[in-house]
Amino acid sequence: MPLGGHEIAVDVDRAELFCCACRDQIYDRDFDAAVVLSAIAVQSSGNPENMRKRRRVDYRPWSPDVRERLLMDNGSSVLDCEIDRPRGLRGLNNLGNTCFMNSVLQALLHTPPLRDYFLSDRHNRYYCQLKNAATTGRIGSGVGGGGKRNGGNGVKLCLACDVDAMFSAVFSGDRKPYSPAKFLYSWWQHASDLASYDQQDAHEFFISMLDGIHENVERDRGKPPSPGHGDCCIAHRVFSGILRSDVMCMACGFTSTTYDPCVDISLDLEPHQVTAHGKTSAKSHPSSNSEANGFSSTQIPTTSTLIGCLDRFTRPERLGSDQKFFCQQCQVSQESLKQMSIRKLPLVSCFHIKRFEHSHTRKMSRKVDRYLQFPFSLDMAPYLSSSILRSRFGNRVFSFEGDDGDDVAANEMSSEFELFAVVTHSGKLDAGHYVTYLRLSNQWYKCDDAWITRVNENVVRAAQGYMMFYVQKMLYYRASAQVCPS
Repeated sequence: MPLGGHEIAVDVDRAELFCCACRDQIYDRDFDAAVVLSAIAVQSSGNPENMRKRRRVDYRPWSPDVRERLLMDNGSSVLDCEIDRPRGLRGLNNLGNTCFMNSVLQALLHTPPLRDYFLSDRHNRYYCQLKNAATTGRIGSGVGGGGKRNGGNGVKLCLACDVDAMFSAVFSGDRKPYSPAKFLYSWWQHASDLASYDQQDAHEFFISMLDGIHENVERDRGKPPSPGHGDCCIAHRVFSGILRSDVMCMACGFTSTTYDPCVDISLDLEPHQVTAHGKTSAKSHPSSNSEANGFSSTQIPTTSTLIGCLDRFTRPERLGSDQKFFCQQCQVSQESLKQMSIRKLPLVSCFHIKRFEHSHTRKMSRKVDRYLQFPFSLDMAPYLSSSILRSRFGNRVFSFEGDDGDDVAANEMSSEFELFAVVTHSGKLDAGHYVTYLRLSNQWYKCDDAWITRVNENVVRAAQGYMMFYVQKMLYYRASAQVCPS
């Protein structure tokens, strides 16, 4: 099937398009829509034979010939030399609509604190299996042996053990794509409502995976889950931060403060609407989603920035009359002003962009394809609670309730972050494809399931970011007289 001088082939097993000239998978909206409609028709037919799982294609090694090398452009080149690919950069096979999982796993496999934790044997899966066997009275070889894996009798598999096995396999030096099938099975045990071969949301998978690791560690310790503590497990030690929410009564000025743990920050894209004079305006309005207008056609898609989204996230917002809160000082419900800030920064900050909108008025959903500019270096100091309180009350305020000087200093000294992973989504709301861009040794790589290519930073800047991962440039340590039990 020639298209623009390129020969296009159809992989009937995977329902994907492949360009023979570019030697790469390609995405086409019309083809993807036809695949989705076909899948819906098959499911509605009720024929179990037609609903069988997709057959996986065996991996076959490939290296380009002279003609194929000439076709490769300067912006992207297939890595075929051992020295060209950093250790640990390994493709992940698609197990049937699992690009959502592969994209997040690639980011987590190269998250510096998480990588250092597992590669330094801080979670030994063999010891963990012996400990679980002594507790449950049932021995299972788990990820490393040849016996049966624990999963029956209501016993969930240890997700951290499969993560440990995955780190060992990916960083073993093997260059062939890796199939995270055992991890997928373990994750299905923790998220049974998502256990299917349907396309899932990458952000939902990210949250579910961290919760699965946290749940297992807390169960082993015999403690109730406490993600807000931040030191309970490696997942929260790396990604957990604390948000501060101040709600101020507009009648008397009384402020109610609450703190909420978070492992990521979800941000709305900046709204851009046509003014009365026909000009665009980037000013914020009370509603964070365009669903309040039922996807108003007056909106013009213009460029948003991650800095602008963070400014809007921490900007004071006047709550409407339908959102009055009970003022403890006035003893009645009053209109209020709400402001968010970051009390504690995580080691790794994950920003999730709300690209999937839902309109209750029109009873429909859509994806926002607007471009977002994101910096490679990010200063989080303006969004810290200490900074916002100082700007509100002046330099008289150096600390506040629940914090000491060291905590504030740690936040302010570790506010510089560096981008190392970007998860992108292409396609529609109900069907699409996830790809991850990784920064390793000052070089960017595109991870598209089993395919690993090298790209320049302009390709990354032009990508449609869905999740961005930033790591602290400088880790802050302080001496402590207290000995924390391991």
